Amino acid sequence: MTREIVLLGSTGSIGTQTVDVVTAAAPDRFRVRAIAAGGSNVQLLAEQAARLRVREVGIAQESGVDELRKHLEALWPADAPAPTIQAGPQATVELAGAGCDTVLNAVDGSQGLRATIAALEAGTTVALANKESLIAGGPIVSRLAAPGQIVPVDSEHSALAQCLRSGSADEVARLLVTASGGPFRGRDRGELVDVTPQQALAHPTWDMGRLVTTNSATLVNKGLEIIEAHLLFGVPYERIEAVVHPQSVIHSMVEFVDGSTIAQASPPDMRLPISLALGWPDRVAGAAHHVDWTQAHTWTFEPLDDAAFPAVALAKRVGREGGCAPAVYNAANEQLVDAFHDGRIGFLQIVDTIADVVEEWLSERRHVAANQGIPGTVEEVEQAEDWARERARTLAG
Repeated sequence: MTREIVLLGSTGSIGTQTVDVVTAAAPDRFRVRAIAAGGSNVQLLAEQAARLRVREVGIAQESGVDELRKHLEALWPADAPAPTIQAGPQATVELAGAGCDTVLNAVDGSQGLRATIAALEAGTTVALANKESLIAGGPIVSRLAAPGQIVPVDSEHSALAQCLRSGSADEVARLLVTASGGPFRGRDRGELVDVTPQQALAHPTWDMGRLVTTNSATLVNKGLEIIEAHLLFGVPYERIEAVVHPQSVIHSMVEFVDGSTIAQASPPDMRLPISLALGWPDRVAGAAHHVDWTQAHTWTFEPLDDAAFPAVALAKRVGREGGCAPAVYNAANEQLVDAFHDGRIGFLQIVDTIADVVEEWLSERRHVAANQGIPGTVEEVEQAEDWARERARTLAG
């Protein structure tokens, strides 16, 4: 049976690879009904719409509608009905909630939260590449999601989901989330004082955008992934660890109570977790390359240096606090990454200032509301994020 897909964030890295999976690896298994993007690359959005023959196209920037329509007219067959266009900030939300088999949410940042909520409320399976939906809106999303309704797209969480098939929940001892270590693996804190934005963007394995690549350099991304793993799989924070694995072939591992450790291995290629999220629980043949076992391989593992990279320990703390604390962590980081690339703060100040913002949030007893189940609405999440960004801007100078 063909699954009907709505793809949000289609022109980004995950979105473009999803289009490749659907058209090359599994053209008969999936039908993309609608795509949406912010509007920074209108021509690509139109080309994707024509390639997939979608029925609807969403664009967040209303100023790009005329250009989108012009490109669609040039690309679309004259004898075929052109897709309808949804425009404005709510376009992704409307498409997500319109009803389909699976919404793949690859929207950047916390703006993807409303789209995730709309899809969950419509009873749609969410293939989640927007980790902020869980980081910022964890309590809201967790209340809405039925068991199995959220399927992870991140390679680490996809790996964990696969490894967890090897035993029952009460047999799980620990989740081991692997990290490449980023471009500064092996450096101590003193050696990170003068690193530049250009150096922070030189990731050894993955080709990602500015925010995600910088998050990999600071290990903030691994902190966010640990919060997400806790929310996805219900394993306590004290039983989730980050392990540095520079080769990025083992994407994560699950340790069981009998001493067994199950690992998921594949070359670093996001098309595999994307295809699995779309087809879950079934695999998509030919989605990505296998490990080449005719060649020699050396895979190494190292403990995380919490002194040089304190972002993971800080993330565990905000995760335990719950409520809006993870949203504050995430929003402050987004602001401070911009400040770093603008030359207003140094590399180490990113995580140090996140810690200051989080501490101020908690010290003003906002954590009391968090422990009572806040946030209860998206507006409360957005208020916390706005506060965090403003405080981060002020502290960054």
